[in-house]
Amino acid sequence: MGYVTSLFLRKMVAAAGPDVDASALLTEAGLGPDDPWDPQHMVPDTRYYTLLESIAAKIDATDLPLRVGASMRCDEYGALGLAWKAAPTLHGSMSRVERYARLWTSVVEYELRDDPRGVLFILHRDGPRRLGMRLSNEATLASAVSIARQVCPVPFAPLEVQIKHSAPPETTHHETYFGCPVRFEADLDALLVSPEALAQPNILGDEGISRYLVSHLDRELSEVATEPTLLVEAKDAIAQALSEGTPKMADIARSLGYSARSFHRRLSEHGMSFQTLAEDTRRDLAKGLLRDDALSLAEIAFLTGFAEQSSFTRAFKRWVGTTPATYRRDRQGP
Repeated sequence: MGYVTSLFLRKMVAAAGPDVDASALLTEAGLGPDDPWDPQHMVPDTRYYTLLESIAAKIDATDLPLRVGASMRCDEYGALGLAWKAAPTLHGSMSRVERYARLWTSVVEYELRDDPRGVLFILHRDGPRRLGMRLSNEATLASAVSIARQVCPVPFAPLEVQIKHSAPPETTHHETYFGCPVRFEADLDALLVSPEALAQPNILGDEGISRYLVSHLDRELSEVATEPTLLVEAKDAIAQALSEGTPKMADIARSLGYSARSFHRRLSEHGMSFQTLAEDTRRDLAKGLLRDDALSLAEIAFLTGFAEQSSFTRAFKRWVGTTPATYRRDRQGP
């Protein structure tokens, strides 16, 4: 499971207007309707997508991502927004996002890639392209254009917008907002930006302030890096699925928003196979459950995905070197 800043949820609900019950939507998403807007408060991405789909069921959401994107302000992104403004050029601003986006989302990665016509500012997001994700992707691209316009000394528009999913019935709003052709069913989710636009000096560009903010962001990024990783999230998903038997990699990948191939690749990057991860999860879960005297060994066998207690006993002895009953007794002490 990935996470996004709650700021995006609140912006979407605010932009949806009076035809939705804002308080009910926020409460359902786990946010207090009257709580302060805190960009550092993160929520699961699936909860965000579900909220967007709930809004789309009540209103025509065709231009909702564009209105949300237009409402975004640099200052709302905290130090990252300030670093965007203080970068010497627009290229520097986008480079900040490429490096530090992890501070407000764990489900999106950005890439600057050279193109014969300029530079592609690419949005990478794994997972099934459900309606909520599609709306979120459009809002993300619209937000990038909005904050670029806030720092650029001349009117800014990309050369082209590329969107991987199919076009809505009406695309006039998109072309009007972006000020350029919008190509749906493309190979990427991206903005194509001209070299001239990227070289424009930012209105508030300041090298000294920029260096200070980048140093601050580096510290923040190092702190984020200590939070739950893919392996922790995957183990949690496996643990929750074990009561239904041994989980399949494809099912766990889907629950985390990855294709099976992408999930396998990401695990490999951590030096881990799915089989090893599932085995480690079963072992760790069993050891934890054995500390709860209210659970019988048969119940623990079921919760760790074994059809029979004898199978659980053999596996546990292989993992730990002793039987579950002995392990529990040893943990209790004299």
